Amino acid sequence: MAETSPVVRQWIADFVAETLRTETLEQVITDLDNAIIVRIPELRDRDMRRDLAASTRAHAFEVLSGLTQDRFDYPVPEQAHAFARTIARRGHDVRFLLRVYHVGQEALLEYMTEVVGQGQLPGGIEREVLLRLFDRSTRWISTSVETLTDTYMQERESGLRAALNQRAEIVRALLDGGDLDIELASARLGYRLAQRHLALVLWTEERPGLAPPDGVEDAAGLLDRVATRCALAVGNGSVLAVPSGASALWAWIGLDDDLPDPVLADWPVDAPVRVAVGMPAANVTGFRGSHREAVAARQVAERARPALPRVLHYPEIEVAYLAGTDELAMRALIERELGALAAPDAHSARLRETLHAYLRARRSPDAAAKLLGVHKNTVRYRIQRIEELLGRPLEQRGPRLEIALDCVAVYGV
Repeated sequence: MAETSPVVRQWIADFVAETLRTETLEQVITDLDNAIIVRIPELRDRDMRRDLAASTRAHAFEVLSGLTQDRFDYPVPEQAHAFARTIARRGHDVRFLLRVYHVGQEALLEYMTEVVGQGQLPGGIEREVLLRLFDRSTRWISTSVETLTDTYMQERESGLRAALNQRAEIVRALLDGGDLDIELASARLGYRLAQRHLALVLWTEERPGLAPPDGVEDAAGLLDRVATRCALAVGNGSVLAVPSGASALWAWIGLDDDLPDPVLADWPVDAPVRVAVGMPAANVTGFRGSHREAVAARQVAERARPALPRVLHYPEIEVAYLAGTDELAMRALIERELGALAAPDAHSARLRETLHAYLRARRSPDAAAKLLGVHKNTVRYRIQRIEELLGRPLEQRGPRLEIALDCVAVYGV
């Protein structure tokens, strides 16, 4: 403020000199910190208070020295950056950092107003002094908040990346069969390995040319929320989640021994999320095995024609997965076992569906009719037609016929 009068400049210079005296400055810092801590009691912690005091002291030197000059930049001291990093490492939200500085600004203005009121200023300059002090404190808070928010975010992201990297390394070692201290690994993962596990693989459906409803950048958060909901719906609430791609997630749900195995209706999964689920299994061996099954179920889900249910359990497609590992051999099996039934028309599809239900119902027309929602005589007629197309009675056919039907149900003809 180049137009500031010499009288105001002199008063501010005297104020700064007096305040910078060691005993005065320490008292001011203590008073300001106390005022902040009263409003933000989380700062009572010994280490937090020490970092706050170092930041306040460093800021005080910058602000006070700036009052006597006409510069408008306020370098943010390293001690303030250190305090912002401490807030991030303690897991506080960025709003916590903003609140500290806004409360600090209020405390500083109260202090300056009190000093001006007690200073017996020469006539007519009180308003001009307060305006200069308010202007400089506003510039200081604006610069500090903008700069330190970046510092906070960088530290928070760095911490999250480090935690995710450590978690991913431990999970990878577990899946690779590494020799780990299970109790230590559990502590670092925040997930108990000595329990029953249910592994999930979650991903979002690809929509060529279109972004997912929540946007690609939100896919990880969406999948994490779905995994948590599944853990609450079908498990004991504990969940371990590790990103496996920009729009895919590996997860494990903890199951108590007295909990029943999850059923399909319990899964709270909506578009665009899909979930492949392994089988419940215990301890580290089960951790690996259930995950391997979930990965296999996803492979089947992505190859299936037509699309399978949004939540796919490994037992439902185990035979199709095993048979489908060799595509040519599987197609040869289908052609050999089904013959004319492998035609792509709707009538053949209806006959395959009937035969599949009939075999799964242990060759009971009544039970198959209930599964299909048709009359038992309809089932008997279709079975007769199927035997004509196959060229021999079903009693003469072995388990390969049902395997072929399992494969066609998943992969189509």
